[in-house]
Amino acid sequence: LIDYTLDQFADAGVQNAVVNVHYLADQIETHLKGRKQPNILISDERERLLETGGGVKKARPLLGEAPVFVSNTDAILLNDDGPSACTRLAASFDQERDDALLLLVPKEKTSGYDGLGDVHLDDLGRVSFRNGDEPAPFVFTGLQILNPRTVDKGPEGPFSLRITWKDAIDQQRLRGIVHSGRWMHVGDPAGLKAAEEIISLEKPAQS
Repeated sequence: LIDYTLDQFADAGVQNAVVNVHYLADQIETHLKGRKQPNILISDERERLLETGGGVKKARPLLGEAPVFVSNTDAILLNDDGPSACTRLAASFDQERDDALLLLVPKEKTSGYDGLGDVHLDDLGRVSFRNGDEPAPFVFTGLQILNPRTVDKGPEGPFSLRITWKDAIDQQRLRGIVHSGRWMHVGDPAGLKAAEEIISLEKPAQS
């Protein structure tokens, strides 16, 4: 799964990738030594898992000031015949306008997911979170472009990037774009099995 994500980044021209390690950290580091592209930098969370926001904040010295891709690794994106998800995000991100740009997918194009959805999207691409048990049409894929300075005001220790998103919403600086391919959540055995079946159907027949 981590190779799949890093391959997507390499294909989009990413030169350096920061990987935060916690569970099975030694195994992950050993595996990543074999990668050539992108160049891998490690942010060590062995002592304390910091969640999405805390992880980005800890990695800030390695990230610099330019916008960065941020991705979970418990999902797989299938691209259609158009530009890749990373390429579309990069083309749509406007540093003067956006603090974060989220890649979203319609619920009907997911597998391994049975939630109510995450967000709504208006005609200008601005994101708002669903309220309570009210369903929402789009699911966050786990992939985004983020201005890393947005985590600087976050608390010390673990926190979610949702904290920074809420600030961005208040300033109308959180947008989303819709992925045209499929999104498969593989965070549990059932989701993994479903993803394997879908991928096997996507592969061209062997002669």
